[in-house]
Order: sequence, then C-alpha cells, then structure tokens
Amino acid sequence: MNYFELFGIPVSIGVDTAALAKKYFELQKQNHPDFFTQADEAAQEDALEKSAEINKALKVLKNRDATIHYVLKLKGLVEEEEKYALPPDFLLEVMELNEQLSGDSAAALTDFENTIYAEVKQIIEQYNDATTSTDELLKLKEYFYKKKYLQRILDRLEG
Repeated sequence: MNYFELFGIPVSIGVDTAALAKKYFELQKQNHPDFFTQADEAAQEDALEKSAEINKALKVLKNRDATIHYVLKLKGLVEEEEKYALPPDFLLEVMELNEQLSGDSAAALTDFENTIYAEVKQIIEQYNDATTSTDELLKLKEYFYKKKYLQRILDRLEG
C-alpha cells in the first residue's frame, strides 16, 4: 500500500494539508501503540509498525519536494541514490552563481529556484495521476534534481 492509499487520498503533488492532518489523526487513533497496551505482543508490534508507517507517510506527503520524489518513485522514474545527470547549461549557470557567493547569494539562488519552478509550475499545480504524461514527469524529475542541487548550495551558505 502506498502513502496515498494509506491516507485514502488521490495521488497528487499538491496534497491538501488540512485533509491530510485530519486523516492522520484518524489513522493514529486506530493504530497508535498506546491503544494496544492490553493486546497480545503480535498486535502491539503490528500497531507499532503501522504507526511508524503513518508517521513516515505524513512526513513525505506534507513536504512538496518529498512528495515529488515519492510520486516519481511510484512511477518508476527515480531510484534510491540515483546519479542524475543535470543539463550542462544548468550546471554552468549554477557554477557562475556559486563563484559569486556572498551575503546576497541566497536571494539570487532563490530567484534562480523560482525560475526553474516556473518551468514545472503547471505540472505541479495541475498534476493528475491519470493524465500527466511521462514527458511531464521527466520534466518534474529534472526540476527535483535541480532544486536538490540548489538546496545543497543554500545549505552551505547558511551553514
């Protein structure tokens, strides 16, 4: 069962966080280990596993980038520890930004991030599991890796 099925919601990138929170509390009421203290050991272990899975799913589904990665993984378009080759023009542009790192760089990187988001904004906001094409998903994959790359630079600036 995938995370969307677990929460009883359609596969989406823009998950309704209010509905997600409501369903999370319902699922935890049914599966939280504290409610199984009088049950046998197998039932307690099952509740612990379900509760952990619910927590993990919530963490992924309430974070848009993690949700993008998860949807791409469900579609078989992303693998763990994948070495994705970013386009050379993107890397060149980031290298130029990286060479100019200063106190103002965070703003420049955020502007650059907004530019790459604009390329996939419609796909993200209007994602439909039944009609989104493989080409659109591949654009989303490239966006995901570009954003991940930029985030590493931002983290370095803040650290």
